[in-house]
Amino acid sequence: MNRLRKYMLKNLFIIFLSMFMPLFAIASVIFMIKLATYTAVIQLSILDMLKLYTFVLPEILFYTLPITFFVAATLSLFKLSTDNEMVVLFSLGIHPTFILKTFLKPATLLSALLIFDFFILFPHSTTLSSNFVSYKKSEAKFNLSASEFGHSFGNWLLYIGKDDGKQTYSDIILFNKNKEEEIIISANKAKIINDSGILRLKLIDGNAYSYSTKKLSQIDFKVMFINDTMATDLAVYRSPIEYWLSDERKESKTHMMITDTLLSLFPLVSLFLVASIGIVHIRHQKGQIYLYLFLGILVFYGATLGLQKTLVFYTIPFILISWLLGTYYIYKKTILNRF
Repeated sequence: MNRLRKYMLKNLFIIFLSMFMPLFAIASVIFMIKLATYTAVIQLSILDMLKLYTFVLPEILFYTLPITFFVAATLSLFKLSTDNEMVVLFSLGIHPTFILKTFLKPATLLSALLIFDFFILFPHSTTLSSNFVSYKKSEAKFNLSASEFGHSFGNWLLYIGKDDGKQTYSDIILFNKNKEEEIIISANKAKIINDSGILRLKLIDGNAYSYSTKKLSQIDFKVMFINDTMATDLAVYRSPIEYWLSDERKESKTHMMITDTLLSLFPLVSLFLVASIGIVHIRHQKGQIYLYLFLGILVFYGATLGLQKTLVFYTIPFILISWLLGTYYIYKKTILNRF
């Protein structure tokens, strides 16, 4: 029995790997094209693109693994049927339940991995990705250069005499005017620095003049900071539970929680359907397997998305119970009553 179990799992692994790699490559290309749209707003290097790709990797795996397992498990049984090996197994007294038990362990491990992926990894990677893009957008606002027309720097007008490279500048003049006073600051050097997600201007060796109707003031400085002019809006992440229970984007998270929970359990609750579609008598059944695979995925995913507005979180137990009862009925009629 152990040798038979290993043989079936080996067939499953080979087909799973041959299907997963193309699907993973296609999904990666789609997400890379999506990430490339960020370049219209911010500048991204190859390293930055790889970082963003790493952040979306849990999402890519989540949406490719359940479908891959369902199709690979069905095709592995279908292959055994077309090679007449399934008929031999049943002739030797192997019960169909043995096949379900063989696939139960990898299906359970995969469902556990998917739950860990969406519940633990997804909040972390989403927060990192969002903060990284926010930081790059705020950094793009500091894309300063030497120009006779100057720049708008928060509430300041900024003139740069020379660009020394690496976000370092020379001959800096800033001007700020309000109802009560006017302020002019000049500095020999200036540098843009990042302090915990807050970009600010560091001025070196300069003078500051303040003029109002009552007085004129002057100070000399070695170092001066222009702070909090363009703070980066970074999301705070502490724990997965806090992420899912927070009120921020609550409706979107509710939809995601329902959908991802059901998709995580899809490999586990579809074993009856896998056996029903994959096990065929090749002489008497042509086995429109690809049509049945498509319909199975379409019905499950369609019900998952279509019932959420009506049932909300009750969608999870309703679909799981209905799916198990429905697929077991098909399994009993097509497999148990025949083999």
